[in-house]
Amino acid sequence: MEPSYAGAPNNQLDYKELFKPYIRNWKWFAAGTILAVILAFLYIRYTTPMYAVKGKIQILEDQSAASELGAFSDLEMFTAGNTKVEDEIEILNSRTNMIEVARQLGINIKIFSLGKIHDSELYGKAAPFKVNFLIPDSLVYTSKAEFLVKVTSESTFTFQEIKGKEVGPANSYSFGGKVASSIGDLVMIPNNGDMAEQRGREFKVILAPLISVAQKYKHEILISVNNELSNVITISLNDAVEQKAKDIVNGLIDTYNGNAIEDKRLIADRTSAFINDRITEIYGDLSSVDQSAQEFKAGRGIADVASQTSSNINISAQSQQELQNVQFQLNSAASMKDIIDNMQGYEILPSNIGLNDPTIASTTATFNQLVSERNRLLRSSNEKNPVIVSLDEQLNGLRKSLQSSLNSMTNTLDMQVSNLSSRLSAVNARIYATPGNERALRDITRQQQTTEALYLYLLQKREESQITFASASPKSKIIDRAYGASEFPVSPKKPIILLASLILGLLIPFSLTYLQQLLDNKVHNKVLLEKYVGDIPVLAELPKLSKKENSLVRTGERTVLAESLRILRTNIDYMIKSKKRSTGKGNIIYVTSSVPGEGKTLVSANLAMIFAKANKKVLLIGADIRNPRIYEFYSGKNVDRLGKPKRENGSVGLTDYLVDEKISIDEIITPMLAHDQTVDVIYSGKVPPNPAELLMNDKMKELLAIVPADYDYVIVDTAPLMVVSDTLLISEYADQILYVVRAGVTELKVLDFPLKLHAEGKLNGLSFIVNGVKESNLGYGGKYGYGYGEKTKKWWKFA
Repeated sequence: MEPSYAGAPNNQLDYKELFKPYIRNWKWFAAGTILAVILAFLYIRYTTPMYAVKGKIQILEDQSAASELGAFSDLEMFTAGNTKVEDEIEILNSRTNMIEVARQLGINIKIFSLGKIHDSELYGKAAPFKVNFLIPDSLVYTSKAEFLVKVTSESTFTFQEIKGKEVGPANSYSFGGKVASSIGDLVMIPNNGDMAEQRGREFKVILAPLISVAQKYKHEILISVNNELSNVITISLNDAVEQKAKDIVNGLIDTYNGNAIEDKRLIADRTSAFINDRITEIYGDLSSVDQSAQEFKAGRGIADVASQTSSNINISAQSQQELQNVQFQLNSAASMKDIIDNMQGYEILPSNIGLNDPTIASTTATFNQLVSERNRLLRSSNEKNPVIVSLDEQLNGLRKSLQSSLNSMTNTLDMQVSNLSSRLSAVNARIYATPGNERALRDITRQQQTTEALYLYLLQKREESQITFASASPKSKIIDRAYGASEFPVSPKKPIILLASLILGLLIPFSLTYLQQLLDNKVHNKVLLEKYVGDIPVLAELPKLSKKENSLVRTGERTVLAESLRILRTNIDYMIKSKKRSTGKGNIIYVTSSVPGEGKTLVSANLAMIFAKANKKVLLIGADIRNPRIYEFYSGKNVDRLGKPKRENGSVGLTDYLVDEKISIDEIITPMLAHDQTVDVIYSGKVPPNPAELLMNDKMKELLAIVPADYDYVIVDTAPLMVVSDTLLISEYADQILYVVRAGVTELKVLDFPLKLHAEGKLNGLSFIVNGVKESNLGYGGKYGYGYGEKTKKWWKFA
């Protein structure tokens, strides 16, 4: 029973076939792995190792600021994250701080020891010499240059300047002498005093702009907080020179703390200056009052005054003291208001000057803090910087708020002065009833006491300001100065790189093989073809022939081609005998393919030879009259003797027989002796203009009806099936149709065409042959190698 057309592959998963391409390409996997590991070792060997450095600090609470915000703690305000620590992190990692650190350490000047493959940076004491520029710092910090230095002796060296890809001439100089360069003069001084060990070594000196170096390290440094509510900050930095990274981290911490101390001292200085001005003014008032008391007593001859009206006097003294306090507050507020009104730009305001309004004190502290931050940013930027513009807006708002608060305070104090003055006048009216001397003396005494109290108060405040200046503390406490976080470099990570290279070495050939299999839609061997065509038989697979191998099989050969043809002969015999028993049909075998070049003529010629070797009488017909190729196999070195004169190249052939009624079948048959085997051949003849019409001639039917009686096998080399319709025109005369596919050339989808024709009944007796199979893809024969020719050992294998 003929199978129905399926046209689809078998969906059963064959794991052996699935992994076979990968196993076959094991050499690529081995080579890829070895190459990847070698590249990994080279990368590890010549990559600059990076060392991790860490430092820890604790942000200290500002007691004054904490007390001012303490009222909001119960309301759970200002608690959306640790904003203070986040702000301090931004200040710590500011561009200004990093520029200052880079300037202090001089890391914009790098010295490298030149190697054959890898250059090493030398820092600090490891550098053999120091480079000092005899030019302004502003030029050193903004210039960019490269120099080559070669130590020629203990006291001399050669100096070359690099400009782009060009290297200047080598000039000899002495250590400590002036060296001329394009950016200015410089001096090189030995770092350790003994340069004899450095003789012959070459170094490269690189000068980079200070800002770009600071910006680089600003991006590389990592500042993190342990948790959301913690005040402990960890500062991390990875660098090729561990000591350099330690110096940068320590320098950043010291600069941060130094700036905080400087800000506090600046506020204390400003406060002290304001208090000193007030003390000088009050001291003059106090001297004047004392002088008045002395003159009054001396002029009136008064030594002691009895307290006749003690009650009124006490009230008057209290009122007078309150009035003086209010006037002091009024004078201080007015002075503060004048400072703010006459301020040019943004200056530090005096704080803690005795005003009783906590809002003014808090606003003043905030204003001074922002002014300090603005001044620090202006060292490395200008007033158009968005951060400075934002600070200016905040300062303007605070200044307006201070002005408003001071205006309100002065108005309130003016009213209090008026009220106290009125009350004091009433009390004094009662006191004036007492003797004038006592009253005048009491006035002077009260004025003395009030002025003295204010004087002592300001002296106390000045001392407090001096103590604040002397005891100015940093914002942070150093928990750990910079230390090496690991004994070994943090990069390159050798285990990870080796593992990644091993995976990559396996993944690349695996991916290429998988991609090749994914995109591969070709027939490669008999096993794959059998899965695709289903129940239609695949009779044999023929090996791919090299240029040195014979294309026509010889007598007695035990090559893979010969053995494959014997298997093909056996399978054809079995199928023909089965058909003779069931249908009684003859032995006409068509050999066709999809397109030219798939080896149908090779199969036809060799199939005729292999049947002839079995002592069978064989007739080979060249029915591919459009592109005749039979003569290529039965001519030249493949033919030992001709049975008749040649009829090819213009002699009588199949086309002549079909055209000329006078030509008989015997006239077109040419007995050939090829490699001691006799094969009768009917050549194609001349190429006609109408091949399809010729094949439809009744003489073609007559030929295929007569010759099978005289031969055991009639092999017909037909035209490609998908190119022309010639084969379909005569397919009804075939008992067997051998469809040749070429391994690595024929696409699987192409086979849908013959399968469909077979399902429609247009190709009876269809079977397939796989031609040009690589030795590694051969089926059972290729797998076990049984019965094939002698095997030779590879050149790399020992005997």
